[in-house]
Amino acid sequence: MSYYSQPAAANYNTAPLHSQRQRGYRICDQCGTVETSAVKFRYCGGCMTTQYCSQDCQKIHWPSHKAICQHTASQVKQASSNAAYPDENITKYLRKFTSTHCALLGWAGFQALQLKRVPANVRQSALLIDLTYNSHADSHRRFSISSTHIVPRTYIRDPLVIADIQRREERCRQGGGIGTLIVIIKCGSTSQVMPVELDPPSKIAWDMRDDWCQTLSHFVDSGRMDFKPICTTSRGVYYG
Repeated sequence: MSYYSQPAAANYNTAPLHSQRQRGYRICDQCGTVETSAVKFRYCGGCMTTQYCSQDCQKIHWPSHKAICQHTASQVKQASSNAAYPDENITKYLRKFTSTHCALLGWAGFQALQLKRVPANVRQSALLIDLTYNSHADSHRRFSISSTHIVPRTYIRDPLVIADIQRREERCRQGGGIGTLIVIIKCGSTSQVMPVELDPPSKIAWDMRDDWCQTLSHFVDSGRMDFKPICTTSRGVYYG
């Protein structure tokens, strides 16, 4: 592993600050609007994966979203009834975990696949993150990182999920991006596929890091939601 003079985040060694949660980069699945501090997005209540800038966009998108939404919701219900864990809410917790750590998970996937150096990797590989469930009183510490793996994108076999990823990729590339990064979060038999639409590498200021797994474990295991990666630009180095 390379030696770094700075940790991967400016607040790496400070206490968790839940009030400073970083929501990460999100776009409306209907109109493509980028989330800002003035426009807060909401997740679809059925699948807890698709996000919208308004109720109007959610209503317009429903006819095309209905199939994948109902499919995902049925999988959630089935996974909950067949859970290998004593807590029947494991699926709900996993989706909340993915939403909470979307910025960190997207950053980890970008680093794991080395997309700054080899953007084409986004088309062949995905990051699989195995979690261990903990019955912790703090809802932000119910999962810890068990292991991480680089897997082929063919790991995903669900036709509806694959079709949804392809739709996102087409939209991303039409906008000049390199494609959709796939992060798979898994705990036992329950999993969540997290697609991240990426800008061209020239527009992504994240520094390349090979200590991403250590950083991922540090923030997840300590219940942190305030991850701010190092970004180097022509104007200097900043975090966020």
